[in-house]
Amino acid sequence: MQLNNRFKKSNKSFIKRAKVEIPEGIIKKCNKCGAAVLVDEVKANFNICPECQGYFRIHAYRRIKMLADPDTFVEWDQEVSGGNPLCYKGYEEKKVALREKTSLPEGIVTGEIKIQNQKVAIGVMDGRFLMASMGYAVGEKITRLFEKASEENMPVIIFSCSGGARMQEGNVSLMQMAKTAAAIKRHSDKGNLYISVLTDPTTGGVTASFAMLGDIILAEPGALIGFAGPRVIEQTIGQKLPKGFQRSEFLLEHGFIDGIVKREELRETLGKIIRLHRKNTYQEELVVTEEKGVVSNEVASSWDRVLISRMKDRPIGTDYIAQIFEDFLEFHGDRYFGDDAAILGGVASFGETPVTVIAQIKGKDTKDNIKRNFGMPSPEGYRKALRLMKQAEKFKRPIICLVDTPGAFCGLEAEERGQGEAIARNLLEMSTLKVPILSIVIGEGGSGGALAIAVANEVWMLENAIYSILSPEGFASILWKDSQRAQEAAEVMGLSAKDLYELSIIERIVKEPSHLTQENFHKVIEPLKKNIRDFLNRYMKLSEEELCAKRYEKFRKI
Repeated sequence: MQLNNRFKKSNKSFIKRAKVEIPEGIIKKCNKCGAAVLVDEVKANFNICPECQGYFRIHAYRRIKMLADPDTFVEWDQEVSGGNPLCYKGYEEKKVALREKTSLPEGIVTGEIKIQNQKVAIGVMDGRFLMASMGYAVGEKITRLFEKASEENMPVIIFSCSGGARMQEGNVSLMQMAKTAAAIKRHSDKGNLYISVLTDPTTGGVTASFAMLGDIILAEPGALIGFAGPRVIEQTIGQKLPKGFQRSEFLLEHGFIDGIVKREELRETLGKIIRLHRKNTYQEELVVTEEKGVVSNEVASSWDRVLISRMKDRPIGTDYIAQIFEDFLEFHGDRYFGDDAAILGGVASFGETPVTVIAQIKGKDTKDNIKRNFGMPSPEGYRKALRLMKQAEKFKRPIICLVDTPGAFCGLEAEERGQGEAIARNLLEMSTLKVPILSIVIGEGGSGGALAIAVANEVWMLENAIYSILSPEGFASILWKDSQRAQEAAEVMGLSAKDLYELSIIERIVKEPSHLTQENFHKVIEPLKKNIRDFLNRYMKLSEEELCAKRYEKFRKI
């Protein structure tokens, strides 16, 4: 490390001393920090500046080489080129000159590669060709990419880097937005995966079409992403934009992308996503003989169970995910407003089976509780959950939900953004989802805020979990005008697992120690995993019609 640092310092010293005579192509200037850096060092570092860690833009063929298994790239539609529909002066000559300079036929390279031995169709935009603006040729190549991928049921990955629509082609360029979107819809309707990766910059008509239509949308750190460019916005509204506006991190916070992935981690992340979206089958057979409704420990009262369900050292949703599933990959955002940390969702493996996991999450300490709003979801949390459930339905993945909330957040902003509508929409859509749904109440199941992810084929409860119309404090306050009678209210609310099993509202009670902690967590996890296998064995054999009918009848008879 010391030798490497000395080498860097000597290089900087050499560059400062050299006024001329540096062969072209040996050094380049970083546009972000202004440092002069060695080209070979940048290339060896995933085209990232070694000084400031800023990202250089990557040529299309270089990007493909970084992602693809060796010798697997086959280029498609290299011959496609556009015309000059507006007879724009100098346009044809400009394109000819760029082809000679860049060796690119157009602003995007398309084809097929293998990533970790998994075949995918790929498109990579290259800003050296008219800022990879989308005219006929770019739109046509993207459309053909999706059409061929649809025929062969291949996933598609597109790396966007574009100034938007190509002005020189006028409305012909504009129509490519609709054309590419229609091709994506056909590809999607066949149950195929599309991953969109946004790089710096992705703007204009590209943002407003194929770039934002991925099943999964990722971005590189710090990428500029937006419809109107920042300069246009500032000129229009006459205001200086805040720092970080329209960058990847801004979009993640506002719920528009699933995640930000460092360049050096992209190949591994993409390989995992593709692997988790393989066609779902479940063949493992397991007979579970555990009696469903047996209670293993006697707690004195329902109020005791309320207190136990709220204990600070009780395992939370993230603990269950870590112990039950493998390769969990979190996805963010509702695509409308924000990303609610009170609901965590993503894809994972349960044994050999890809599943979608949705969990309401409380914090482990004060800071984490504040971040997750003490497990009380906002509308964007429920909309994120529903987005991921609909995605699970498309890819025929079972859905496993972990319920643990004192209730939906009841603040002013939640009402402004439609808390009631978001919960109601989940109830409606979950009732007819065509994949198996299992919901497990692991702590508190508070009112409609819990039910919004518990319209399932089966609902299970941990033995000391609770599930109620609202909190005992709220019940006592509304009916008896005295929240101090919460303990009394708990005894009449029928909120324990035993009560709900007897009412046929839940199908299974999961045994647990009287004081469940990380130390004895395995006593819950191992039997729970066996029971989940049993659930998948039974429900993944059913037709879509049978799944929906069973779910309907479950609630119809209550």
